[in-house]
Amino acid sequence: MLFRQLEYLVALSRERHFARAAQACYVSQPALSEALRKLEEELDVPLVRRGRKYEGLTPEGERIVVWAQRILADRDALKDEVDALRSGLSGRIRIGSVPTASGAVAHLTGPFCAAHPLVTVEVIADMQSVDILRQLQNFELDAGVTYLRADVSEQFHTVPLYQERYVLLLPAADSLARRTTATWAEAARLPLCLLTQAMQGRRVLDELFAEAGAQASPRLETDSVAALFAHVRTGRWASIVAHAWLHVFGVPHGMRAVPLVEPAASVPVGLVIAAREPESVMARALTDMARSTDVATALDRIPGD
Repeated sequence: MLFRQLEYLVALSRERHFARAAQACYVSQPALSEALRKLEEELDVPLVRRGRKYEGLTPEGERIVVWAQRILADRDALKDEVDALRSGLSGRIRIGSVPTASGAVAHLTGPFCAAHPLVTVEVIADMQSVDILRQLQNFELDAGVTYLRADVSEQFHTVPLYQERYVLLLPAADSLARRTTATWAEAARLPLCLLTQAMQGRRVLDELFAEAGAQASPRLETDSVAALFAHVRTGRWASIVAHAWLHVFGVPHGMRAVPLVEPAASVPVGLVIAAREPESVMARALTDMARSTDVATALDRIPGD
């Protein structure tokens, strides 16, 4: 059994198409298909449902691909460990982030890159929390920055980073913009643009509206925080954003950010890695950096206050 055969199987499971899997592995489609046939012969089980086109993995294939992901992740972790022992940490680390936290990730990746100049960091932003946890378990991510809620089980190790707070972002001409605070009930009566309901950040907002006895009825929804700022800038909309994003965009000219109260709520956000032994040297280094970096203090002051 060769590592390349396992890589081909994982790629096919991910791409769900022979040609795309072959392209992702930089081989021809016949070469990929033949390698998978030989893997089936060696394991003596069918891995792929074959027809005129790709029809999915067999039940045996679905189970084998989990082992393949684990073996390949352990191989990469071993190489990283050896490289770290020889010349310091090097390689690539993949970090997934929920949209509302992606603006805060720079407060973690900045010092990490300074401490490990041979490491390349890939940040995949705008991910849903459930996808981050799934990809951590499938070895597709090394770490995630997401909400530390009940769905983060004992299968993961966590490091709290900060408490996400919320501000009402609205045009400076609005009467609420002259206030030091605004209530969730008042916000619900504005022409709102919010994240889509598929995003966990939006579900958090809906829970807070419900706690205030109100219900938001946004006329515009998006999966992009940047799009929220763009729409508020037109003067026709208001929005609710996590305070961490004000450290990316600031409070743009002609807009105001007013803290929300009643309730004055916050939600914990933290670094999440898969709980496995031995721990990846990359994940361990990022976890150590998260424990020693005061992200909360960096985000504590809203620009423009």
